[in-house]
Amino acid sequence: MMSEKKNNTALKVLTGILAIALVALGIYTIKFYNEEKENQEILQKEKTVIEDELNDLIIKYDEAIENNEVLDQDLVNARDRIERLLDSVEDYEATYVLNTRLQREIANLKVEREKLFRIVDSLSAQNQRITNALDSTSIALEERTRVSDSLKETNTSLSNQVDRAAQLKITGLSGEGVIVRNSGKLVENDRTRRIDQIRTCFTISANDLAGPGERNMYVQVYNPDNELVGDKIVVEHEGGAMVYSASSKVYYENNELDVCLLANTDENKLIEGNYKVYVYAEEVLLGTGSFDLR
Repeated sequence: MMSEKKNNTALKVLTGILAIALVALGIYTIKFYNEEKENQEILQKEKTVIEDELNDLIIKYDEAIENNEVLDQDLVNARDRIERLLDSVEDYEATYVLNTRLQREIANLKVEREKLFRIVDSLSAQNQRITNALDSTSIALEERTRVSDSLKETNTSLSNQVDRAAQLKITGLSGEGVIVRNSGKLVENDRTRRIDQIRTCFTISANDLAGPGERNMYVQVYNPDNELVGDKIVVEHEGGAMVYSASSKVYYENNELDVCLLANTDENKLIEGNYKVYVYAEEVLLGTGSFDLR
């Protein structure tokens, strides 16, 4: 009887101990679950912060790529690596080991970003200095070109003025019909039926700017029907061929020089009326005149 009583007592004690152990285990389990849940929430928040940091890095790279042309491909490559890392982070559950590794990776990415951005800023500054230098050089070249063009225009103008000043000039231009005597004497006559030649006379003015030397002088005589009267001498000039009534070579020494040219006549072209006379030195027209025949 005593033995049975002792056994019941022991059983009750053991049952109490088991009950206490079960209660303690339940309390521990609940506490462990709550702690694990709290830790997981913390890890998830850390993962969210990591994702935000990666997104922020991507945004900064996008801005750098948009605003800079230098090192553009290096920036694109760095951004693409971050995007791939972000995609992998979103696919995995947050853990302490993963978060720790990602935090180290983000730290390295920030160091790489700062290094790349310093290089970009340096190259951008160099490009700006080069651009400024090129702009300055371009302005200087434009100014030099403008001055050069101005000097060319001035020189051309002066050259044209000198050329014009150096051209021969004539005065006292006159035309008339003449009869040629057997003695060779020329007698003025204004009757068409008795004219042998047409004489054109003029004076070349003194001009120190005109180079001395031999000159080819030409004359054109046109009758009232605008027909050329004379020997129809064809001369090739740089500007093309011209036809003259008479020609003569004279030697000019910068002093006044009296010149007369004789044009042979064709009685079929000698008609009453007003005749026009044109005098040339080479192909340059020096003066015009007129006279009448009866």
